[in-house]
Amino acid sequence: MKIARMRIAFFLDQSFPPDSRVENEAYSLIQAGHEVHLFSLNFKKLKPKETTVNGIKVYRQKAGWLLYKSSALVYEWKYYHKKLENPIRKFIESVKPDVLHVHDMLIAKAVMDVNDRYFQLPLTLDLHENRPEIMQYYPHLQKFPAKKLVKIELWKAAQNELIKRADHVVMVTPEAIDVAGADIGEPNDKFTAVANTISPEIYWNYPIDKKVVRKFKKGFDIVYVGDTGLRRGTDTAIRALKMVADQIPEAQLVLVGKSTEDEQLRDLVSELGLSAHVLFEGWQDVSKFPSYIKGAEVCISPLHRNLHHDTTLANKLFQYMAGGRPIITSDCPAQVSVIKEAKAGLIFEAGNAQQMAELLIGLYNNPSLASELGDNGKKAVEEKFNWNETSKELISYYSSLEEKINSPSS
Repeated sequence: MKIARMRIAFFLDQSFPPDSRVENEAYSLIQAGHEVHLFSLNFKKLKPKETTVNGIKVYRQKAGWLLYKSSALVYEWKYYHKKLENPIRKFIESVKPDVLHVHDMLIAKAVMDVNDRYFQLPLTLDLHENRPEIMQYYPHLQKFPAKKLVKIELWKAAQNELIKRADHVVMVTPEAIDVAGADIGEPNDKFTAVANTISPEIYWNYPIDKKVVRKFKKGFDIVYVGDTGLRRGTDTAIRALKMVADQIPEAQLVLVGKSTEDEQLRDLVSELGLSAHVLFEGWQDVSKFPSYIKGAEVCISPLHRNLHHDTTLANKLFQYMAGGRPIITSDCPAQVSVIKEAKAGLIFEAGNAQQMAELLIGLYNNPSLASELGDNGKKAVEEKFNWNETSKELISYYSSLEEKINSPSS
């Protein structure tokens, strides 16, 4: 029987599956010879309590309504972390891991407190996003009572403290690392960048849905996949479409996703007289994305600028590239960096619908450029922007950690 190089305990603040980042990271570490045990909060009441998913040994901790509701106030109210300390301690005692790896900041304080008190194991904090920054744009936090109860500054201070307490920190982009390091004076060698790239082989193996493809006109189809919230720039895309449709009557915007702000988008579509030019497809499983992308002439990521969007990368960029489609994005630095390196698309000033429309019309009038950008993106995914390449940094970090743990001086 092969002995694992290290036993790694993962911690996740939600039900598992699904979580593609957690699963990708765990699977890569397992392939590298490690053993991964995942503690997940079972809000969805998934069964059985203990199972194995893609080689990951999953332990599902019962989690009820009050714990779920209190997760919105984990740094304003002690209940959430205190409630989880005992289950976390029992899990660590049972698994006897060599190291701990905590996903996102909700559950991180509880894990760190238990670890500091009882175990003192090396701990990696994996921040999937800058949660305090993006929370400012959540629609429900703009309303009473959440607007009064949730203290963004408290969350910012908590995130900085968690970064300081962790032995190592994984973030999504180098830009996010630069911001975090500058904020709290931590050295860059404390961080590892692991982008949310995709496994193109999995993407390419999804079957093409003919029903989806039939929805596309023989014209100029612009596709967006993902959360359709206003902060994602979907409103900019609709305003740009008004100008595009004036010159290209067969132009169509296909929004594949949903958000609580869809009604505002529908009102904007109606106001601009674009009902015949916009398809609201609602939430779709990721297995359908290749079908939508295949039907597109161009794909878009028109994010509005903020500190979170400036320093993170959405899966959609890599899905678009894997589908061989040209991309038009706003000028958020992290996605600009990828698009420029891959030569996979064109960039406009965030929120500037006029500029976005001009780029769309330009691609329509230059199909050879559109084809070239699409081909460049697909090649870049094949060669660099894929999970096999991205995961090398994570595997390398854990190899160095293993050497440190096993060295005679440790």
